[in-house]
Amino acid sequence: FSHLQKKRRAATARRQHLKSAMLQLAVTEIEKEAAAKEVEKQNYLAEHCPPLSLPGSMQELQELCKKLHAKIESVDEERYDTEVKLQKTTKELEDLSQKLFDLRGKFKRPPLRRVRMSADAMLRALLGSKHKVCMDLRANLKQVKKEDTEKEKDLRDVGDWRKNIEEKSGMEGRKKMFEAGE
Repeated sequence: FSHLQKKRRAATARRQHLKSAMLQLAVTEIEKEAAAKEVEKQNYLAEHCPPLSLPGSMQELQELCKKLHAKIESVDEERYDTEVKLQKTTKELEDLSQKLFDLRGKFKRPPLRRVRMSADAMLRALLGSKHKVCMDLRANLKQVKKEDTEKEKDLRDVGDWRKNIEEKSGMEGRKKMFEAGE
């Protein structure tokens, strides 16, 4: 018994060790990715945004402002175009995924449970408080009285068939049949 407990403890300890090693690896990978993103961002900014040098004269400042406004307008146009493209592609993607969903036929019907419910209860559930009609099906059935027919009277008169067979069986029955036949 203690041998099994030792094995379990060793397996648990090994699992814990592997888990902590995986977490440590994940943390280092995340840190590396963050550093790489920061370097990429710095490179992009250095390439696309040259350092700002403010000129001394008023006319040069106005020229700089005009250039900045033109850049802002072009960037805004690009941003708007990309947003429109993104909306268009997301809409297409939703449509395609819906078509795919329809083609696969992934809709699963929920398992239906049998419920014992009277017709009145069903109508009440469907119609709510509007339901006033009673759906007692037996109340609408016709009452039929039995009439004695001639066949039934004949059957009652004949009696039990076992008696007839007992009477005709054996020597006495044959004698009666023979006598009746003559």
